[in-house]
Amino acid sequence: MRTVGAMFMAAALSIGAGCTTPPDWIERTLVTVDVTGTWQGASPVKVGPGYPDLWLELQQEGPKAKGSSRARIGGGLPVMLSGPIEGTIAGDLFTFRQTNGPVTGELTVNGDEMKGEILQPSRLPIVLRRVGSPVCPDSGRQ
Repeated sequence: MRTVGAMFMAAALSIGAGCTTPPDWIERTLVTVDVTGTWQGASPVKVGPGYPDLWLELQQEGPKAKGSSRARIGGGLPVMLSGPIEGTIAGDLFTFRQTNGPVTGELTVNGDEMKGEILQPSRLPIVLRRVGSPVCPDSGRQ
């Protein structure tokens, strides 16, 4: 009788252990930051004639964000980083991709600052700061 009880208990424990979720999965699915707003920044790495400036306009809904990016180099030359983007937020990591081009990136959000890299088409470090929030549709105010 004890053997049957012990086997039942061992089976229950092994099944229960298989159903637990590791903490890193939970951390990856939590949304702990808000990226809604206007972000502006630059890369410390010179590209061609100057240093790229980057602006992001983002609207977040849960773990997803959509918006647009705009970029210029030194003398005002537009670059291929400009266009519509969409991304996801997991913990404090914002991962995005350009929907009409090759650009992808990963940025770590800390309050009103994002640091990370444009990953494609080539690695480029970037630092962005939130400079505003989008206009409220009901009031016309920022």
